[in-house]
Amino acid sequence: MSPTITSILILNLATGTIITMSSYHWLLAWMGLELNTLAILPIISKSHHPRATEASTKYFLTQAAASAMILFSSMTNAQTTGQWNIMQLEDPLAQTLLTMALAMKLGLAPTHFWLPEVLQGTSFKTTLIIITWQKLAPMTLLMLTWSQISTLTITTMGTLSVIIGGLGGLNQTQLRKIIAFSSISHLGWMATIMTKSNKLALLNLIIYIIISIPLMLSLILTSMKTTKDLTTTWTTSPTLTMLTMMTLLSLGGLPPLTGFLPKWLTLEQLLMQNMIPLATTLAMITLLSLFFYLRLSYSLSMTIAPNPTKITSKWRLKTYTTSLLLSSTLPMSVLGLTLTPLIKP
Repeated sequence: MSPTITSILILNLATGTIITMSSYHWLLAWMGLELNTLAILPIISKSHHPRATEASTKYFLTQAAASAMILFSSMTNAQTTGQWNIMQLEDPLAQTLLTMALAMKLGLAPTHFWLPEVLQGTSFKTTLIIITWQKLAPMTLLMLTWSQISTLTITTMGTLSVIIGGLGGLNQTQLRKIIAFSSISHLGWMATIMTKSNKLALLNLIIYIIISIPLMLSLILTSMKTTKDLTTTWTTSPTLTMLTMMTLLSLGGLPPLTGFLPKWLTLEQLLMQNMIPLATTLAMITLLSLFFYLRLSYSLSMTIAPNPTKITSKWRLKTYTTSLLLSSTLPMSVLGLTLTPLIKP
């Protein structure tokens, strides 16, 4: 793909998200989502591999169905109330349809089946776009309508997403599928706390993006695709390997790393609202996610691949240069817990 075409697609991707995030009319929000979907499809299928074509087809069908449900819910609400304002979603049927449509776009359970398959058929760069930038537009619509959607529905879907995200990643060896189930689990935390504290859900999303960017850039830099590849990374770049291990543990929510901050504040907010069974369930299921993060960290740092010769390091066919984005976001993904006094008085 030529640089001109890539620049046009990235520009359309950004434009669609900005249109959705800045709109108060349902048709404009739907138009931004459609522009976003159409821009990401050529990026997914640019490798011309059958898996990439399959992934782009699955992504298109899922996102088109979700967009149609959003349009249908807005038409139902307009027929009942006579207006198209996003902030005035009063019809119960429209609220339920919108919740299901946004859950399908984000990848919340039980509409999560497309996310692992799509990520497995794409490159790591496209995976980074899907799990970070592509979440902004539907999450914005969810935050705009959080006071009008069904609390029971979104809380149930969030809890189910945390459970499926923890169980689904246990028997995976492909890193992209593990990242997909990790994304489902983190989206579950955001959805669970959405109706209790809108700002806390936004904090969850920001910290998830801050941690995901350096992790994905590290995987791209070292060309790791499976858990077997993790064992051969230490001889190539020990420093980057150690920082990647800490980023994985931070994504799992292990204290005192950055990923522990949103889980800590979320559980505290749930306990303040006397939701002790829900908080206990989330805390227990998170141990499943932490298990496969610990397994990846073990393979990354404490396992040395067998060498057929006496050479202790593998061939260095290319020089690893850390990008500016990776070096700037890596400290925040590990040491962000020190900013807790600035976030919460």
